[in-house]
Amino acid sequence: MSKLKNLFFILLIFGANNFAQSKEEGFTLNLGLGLISSSKIFPNPNSSNLIERNKAFEIMNILSPTLEIKYRFNEEVSIGLSSEYASKMNKGNFVSALSGSQIVELESEDGYVFVPIELSVYQTLPFSTENFKFNIGGGLGYYMAYLKRNLGDTKISTVESSPVFGIQVSASVEYKLLDKLGIYLQTKYRAPEIKVTSRYEKNIVEYKGRTITILQDDFDSKISVNGVVLLVGLTYNFD
Repeated sequence: MSKLKNLFFILLIFGANNFAQSKEEGFTLNLGLGLISSSKIFPNPNSSNLIERNKAFEIMNILSPTLEIKYRFNEEVSIGLSSEYASKMNKGNFVSALSGSQIVELESEDGYVFVPIELSVYQTLPFSTENFKFNIGGGLGYYMAYLKRNLGDTKISTVESSPVFGIQVSASVEYKLLDKLGIYLQTKYRAPEIKVTSRYEKNIVEYKGRTITILQDDFDSKISVNGVVLLVGLTYNFD
């Protein structure tokens, strides 16, 4: 994390040096689709048992539509405000429940909704051309998430979610198609972890023809979205 912070401050220094060197100000709108390579849900983040606390359910290859508004101070420096919406569910997690007088492990369908809001500073690299722009960037993020779960005929609702702030870094290339229109490819790295408290809508559940009892109404979990993000989309310049 310290390396990410150092890169962010370097970008700020570059931005300060180049701020007043050009009159290429203007707004840019980016619309794209992201692919989050991997993420994890930790079902027992508060367990005193280290093995149980680190046990995770992995969700991979999550698609996320993305929107970013950028402002160019000059040819070298711009800032951007962006957001995404990522959601996916998978089977494979198991939940303890009571069936008659026995404790059983039942498969659930788990997932999450993840919404980041990120403020970035971008530096255009010196070897860029009129048609190809190569950028590095970094900044701050505000990350929100909540858990989703289907178990038999019940679902869950969010009791409490704790959004977090974090650092993110990126690298991108833009190709100019027309005077105002282009395409971009961006990679981004971040590692937010959001703690969530959820509640079952009911604790007496019909599950594959059986009536089972869920052992806890409220439960804690942790959502970790720590994979590389690949973004591709269109960019439009409002000059």
